[in-house]
Amino acid sequence: MTYRVVWFKRDLRLHDHAALAHAAAQGPVLCLYIVEPELWQQPDAALQHFEFVRESLLEVHEALRVLGGSLQVRTGDAVQVLAALHDQAPFAELVAHEETGNAFTYERDLQVGAWCRSAGVGWTEWAQFGVVRRLKSRNTWQARWEAHMAAPQAVLPELQFFQPQTDAGPEAVTPPPGLQHNPAQRQRGGRRLALDTLNSFLDARALAYRGGISSPLSAPTACSRLSAYLAYGCISMREVVQSTRAALDALPPQAGRHKAGLIGFISRLYWHCHFIQKLESEPEIEWRNMHRGYDGLREDGWNDAHFAALTSARTGWPMVDACVVMLHETGWLNFRMRAMLVSVAAYPLWLDWRPVGHWLATQFLDYEPGIHWSQLQMQSGTTGINTTRVYNPIKQAQDHDPKGIFVRRWLPHMRRVPDTWLFEPWRMPPEVQRHCGLTVGNGPNADIPLPVVDLAEATRQSKGALHERRAEPGVKAGQKAIVDKHASRKHGSGQQRDVFTRDSDTPKTSRRKSRKSSPTNTPPSSQLGFDF
Repeated sequence: MTYRVVWFKRDLRLHDHAALAHAAAQGPVLCLYIVEPELWQQPDAALQHFEFVRESLLEVHEALRVLGGSLQVRTGDAVQVLAALHDQAPFAELVAHEETGNAFTYERDLQVGAWCRSAGVGWTEWAQFGVVRRLKSRNTWQARWEAHMAAPQAVLPELQFFQPQTDAGPEAVTPPPGLQHNPAQRQRGGRRLALDTLNSFLDARALAYRGGISSPLSAPTACSRLSAYLAYGCISMREVVQSTRAALDALPPQAGRHKAGLIGFISRLYWHCHFIQKLESEPEIEWRNMHRGYDGLREDGWNDAHFAALTSARTGWPMVDACVVMLHETGWLNFRMRAMLVSVAAYPLWLDWRPVGHWLATQFLDYEPGIHWSQLQMQSGTTGINTTRVYNPIKQAQDHDPKGIFVRRWLPHMRRVPDTWLFEPWRMPPEVQRHCGLTVGNGPNADIPLPVVDLAEATRQSKGALHERRAEPGVKAGQKAIVDKHASRKHGSGQQRDVFTRDSDTPKTSRRKSRKSSPTNTPPSSQLGFDF
């Protein structure tokens, strides 16, 4: 019997699944997920990712059972698994969605492609997001994004299933050894929860989106919280865009705040794909500076103590440490606070973005490689086309947690600190410390650590080093090629622009007034992010 293998990767759903719809239209299908031990040994993998995937696989399996089939799960090297299936019963075609993943998945797909050619098996891949494989010019990208989002969602024909000799579903899948970090308060996987999350946002929570996504107090509910479901394909980007535009069209004229929230959300969906396109077009930005003129800027100055202070929530800056604790406990943090963490790592702590990025990848349940590595480089100043973006953690606390509610929630010792010293507890006089029953110091027994460096002086030195490198003639000369390849374009013009042009902690001089729903109607740069 001629059949086709549908390889599920980061597309864990049946709805709007172009690869499955294509294969099913040709005849019987075998739906396959491969647990690749080597993939889960990569430095960006965590137990929370695996458990979210497993929860989503169980729901896919259940949906296929209702239709008379199953999801087959095999463990091993992808080429070896596919070859073994082919030896048992040759299949005509391997069908999957395109994946813009990490270096491992990139190399694995090259190997799978080579095996398909040698075995005489066709391999067809379908776009997962508005990301274009082998994009020749950024000038055409926006139109192609719009075309993908406007296209009809894939509809499944009646499914016929090829039943393998060995039926192995996801029920017995166990995590590969060595995986760590599975926050108790993380989101759970699966399409049902993805739809519930989408509908609650479109119906009500979007009212707080504009103005609510910057503060870690309001962001957990003001943000859509769809980022993990999009990252693992429990819901398709096209479905989210079309549902949001339909909800926007259905709102009455007087629903201005609700409309503004949905418009801002659509804009961020656009930028989601814009950033993944960077990694698709240049996979090397996962492991090397986008602008090679910044090579050696931080790498040789790595400081283990600074990194340990950051990852253990002991930097001494309450807003930073509270964010690290929240991230560790929930697997999620709003974009502004993510940007602040990277800024603190890159500037006052002067840490190279690569090890910081691997740590953060394990902490973010919604880790999306294309967004992650592009943002790490942008916030660290190594793209060569973005203005320096430095977030002052004291100012961020004053702006977004003025009463200390967030800091005190995640740092219990801060509950005894008077408001006067809340965001700079190292200034608290010794007699006040004694009265509060607290110790501020460098020792391991100190309740509250001293700042790991002098914030103002370390930031001044780091910005000076970056700007000195940026002023070098060779570095300046290399910017144009990066702009041509990666920068966004003005709507309908093909002209490049850099939308990140303002230091996050400088005063706002203007604010966009337009409420049109064009994806290039970008929110203020300090709020640009992926607060799904």
